[in-house]
Amino acid sequence: MDLIDLSAVPEAEDNFTAFLDELCDKLEFDYASYATTHPITGDVQGYANYPEQWKFHYMKQGMHRFDPTIYQSVRSIAPVDWSRFADDEKFRAVFYDARDFGITNRGLTVPVRGPYGECGLLSVTRDCSETDWKKLKREVIGELQFAAVHMHDNVMRSGVLHSALRRPTLSSRELQILQWTAAGKSQQDIGDILSISHRTVEVHLRSGREKLSALTTAQAVGRAIGLGLIYPA
Repeated sequence: MDLIDLSAVPEAEDNFTAFLDELCDKLEFDYASYATTHPITGDVQGYANYPEQWKFHYMKQGMHRFDPTIYQSVRSIAPVDWSRFADDEKFRAVFYDARDFGITNRGLTVPVRGPYGECGLLSVTRDCSETDWKKLKREVIGELQFAAVHMHDNVMRSGVLHSALRRPTLSSRELQILQWTAAGKSQQDIGDILSISHRTVEVHLRSGREKLSALTTAQAVGRAIGLGLIYPA
């Protein structure tokens, strides 16, 4: 599971990061970020206007693998206040380090469900008292939810993320073999049915697994069914 800073991708549009800057200026937040997870690979992709030193440290430590603002918020359909996160080892691993970079653990993540099975996450943070934080949330939650949908929809329409999330393109033979595999046929059976060698069947299965980012054939079949590429037997 990789972490991809889309602002560093050549085809990415600078206006997404600029949108986060404008959002912070308008709603009085310190920092903001947008992230989405690839529904197959689990890669975390997005934009953030955090200090470059923190982004480098975050990526180097692989914090996206255990950051509660990602792995807990993605399970919610409602905005998640970071105060709800348990003060456990994973929380401390992220936010104790963040303090050294001037980043507070007072924040909010707004999830947005998308048409590709992905979940967009717009997160904002501000260093302030609890009283000021509650007041700010009440005043801006409506605008923040609108901004989350706006950001997610526009990122999804952009070429860089759309291509990353599009359905894998499998050949008709690969799909045919996966379909027979889903029906419980062995490689030898499939070879006999399609009049090809079982070695050729394995080549197509291996290619299908790679395209679906699957470690096993069973996993590839499950993902192909989940994406609507083949049908359960």
